[in-house]
Amino acid sequence: METITRTKIVDVLKSEAYGTTVNVKGWVRTRRGSKQVSFIALNDGSTINNVQIVVDVEKLGEEFLKPITTGACISVNGELVKSQGQGQNVEIQATEIQIYGTADPATYPLQKKGHSLEFLREIAHLRPRTNTFGAVFRIRHNMAIAIHKFFHERGFFYFHTPIITASDCEGAGQMFQVTTMNLYDLKKDENGSIIYEDDFFGKQASLTVSGQLEGELAAMSLGSIYTFGPTFRAENSNTPRHLAEFWMIEPEVAFNEIAENMQLAEDFIKYCVQWALDNCMEDIQFLNNMFDKELIERLQFILKHDFIRLPYTEGVKILEEAVAKGHKFEFPIFWGADLASEHERYLVEEHFKCPVILTDYPKEIKSFYMKQNDDGKTVRAMDVLFPKIGEIIGGSQREEDYEKLTRRAKEMGVPEKDIWWYLDTRRFGTAPHSGFGLGFERLLLFVTGMTNIRDVIPFPRTPKNAEF
Repeated sequence: METITRTKIVDVLKSEAYGTTVNVKGWVRTRRGSKQVSFIALNDGSTINNVQIVVDVEKLGEEFLKPITTGACISVNGELVKSQGQGQNVEIQATEIQIYGTADPATYPLQKKGHSLEFLREIAHLRPRTNTFGAVFRIRHNMAIAIHKFFHERGFFYFHTPIITASDCEGAGQMFQVTTMNLYDLKKDENGSIIYEDDFFGKQASLTVSGQLEGELAAMSLGSIYTFGPTFRAENSNTPRHLAEFWMIEPEVAFNEIAENMQLAEDFIKYCVQWALDNCMEDIQFLNNMFDKELIERLQFILKHDFIRLPYTEGVKILEEAVAKGHKFEFPIFWGADLASEHERYLVEEHFKCPVILTDYPKEIKSFYMKQNDDGKTVRAMDVLFPKIGEIIGGSQREEDYEKLTRRAKEMGVPEKDIWWYLDTRRFGTAPHSGFGLGFERLLLFVTGMTNIRDVIPFPRTPKNAEF
């Protein structure tokens, strides 16, 4: 076969170089036709759209073409011509085809029919070849690019925080332990506690639940930083919104107080949504048509509205009034309750009909490091609430006062020996600072319209599931 430099299908479809010879490579989505002419829909992952390959059966031979079935991988040389059919501008009239790999129709699981998302999770190693997951993972890439671009353009520095840690910064549930010890033969002291002296780090270590605390250290020198990396929670949550391994974006900004923090969160999310609409429209249009007819409308809705700033106390009042008028919630609502996602969604979808940033939560339900308000009851927390999802961002102004922070850590049972280094930033040149965390997969749920978080990460890690 004559060697011609490959052109990606995304570029071929935009080309107007009719009459030139091109080479495309990819996987066969479908093949149909008659004894005389065969039509192959070819996709190489660069776009959701396929290019049509027109084959003169007599020229290449019926026997030769037999193994070119759905899932097979081929290289095609041919002439770029104006398309006769609807839906695309160009097609390729094949002159030569090389078969790289066949896919036996009897065993290849992705035949030309609708597959359930549950079934596709069982074959997560093949699901990127479907239109749906091709779209989702191209959008995932674009969101990562948008995030780096947003912060870079605003003078933030990308800061890498450790994945292995010896402190549970959030008290956010169970952590995965990291060890090199033989679990069948653990050395214990006279009280039955495990002795970690022989372990790799000489003490108990875990996978991180958040890069925030280390991010704060960086903000106290570099000014504006963000982290973007994997985080881990060993909670036994089998819900459509929880993963054991997920990605977090955590900006932290010196001298920002809560109002600036809220503005940053709003600007950030709007930038990402705008980027998706500007750069991923074909993929979003497909997901809109196939899964969620209101997706594009909802993305535009976010851009059109200013986010409401709402103190927790007022939010609870609104919810209590709704209950008094007969609205049924599964979970009780009262001042001091940690809001459930049904409460959050009521405020966004039914009451305000726009995104809400809830602030000034009771200190009992929030982390030790949040800045205490003068009322002695609440802290300067902020959660950004979205339609269909509930909380998409959680953050706060941090407590910069050494005495208050130490006292609060004690009250909440956080051992000082684990956070002495964190407290040091309040001892040496402390400053007001704020930040927040965005779960990357929660953002992707919103932007793709998918309803299960397992469908926006390539290989989901959930209880009893670590395949591939």
